[in-house]
Amino acid sequence: MTKNRLLRLLEHRWFDERDTRRALGPEVVRRLQQRVAASERAHAGEIRVCVEAGLPLSYLWRGASARERALTLFGKLRVWDTAHNSGVLIYLLLAEHAIEIVADRGLNAHVSPAQWAAIVASMRDAFRAGRHEQGLNAAIDAVDALLRQHFPLAPGEANPNELPDEPALG
Repeated sequence: MTKNRLLRLLEHRWFDERDTRRALGPEVVRRLQQRVAASERAHAGEIRVCVEAGLPLSYLWRGASARERALTLFGKLRVWDTAHNSGVLIYLLLAEHAIEIVADRGLNAHVSPAQWAAIVASMRDAFRAGRHEQGLNAAIDAVDALLRQHFPLAPGEANPNELPDEPALG
């Protein structure tokens, strides 16, 4: 095992669920859940937030990236399985300070890579300052604006909540 690989393994094992709970306490989780729920009442999309302390050992062993984990969770959390292909996963990996946004093909067809990069950049600034809630709120609001623009609800139409609104924490 190379030195860099060993250091990465130790870094990820150093972080655990307690770090996730410190970054996002119960009140923050509740407020994020409410923000996602309120957002989804205004468009035909679904937003999932996932925060993990570190990557699973199997990912570390094979040198997988945070992006690979986000793509796996996109499927595992069924974000891809929405009626309008308009699901979005906002993923934060604490051990690497990594941020990933994975959008289903319905929304991704309308949003440029530069727009996604701008959302990630705004999150990164907040996270570097230790403002996790503020960064996630900004990301939810930015994704909300894109979903309102590209998947608006017709007057009187309701969005059937297809996915849990509570952030997935690990």
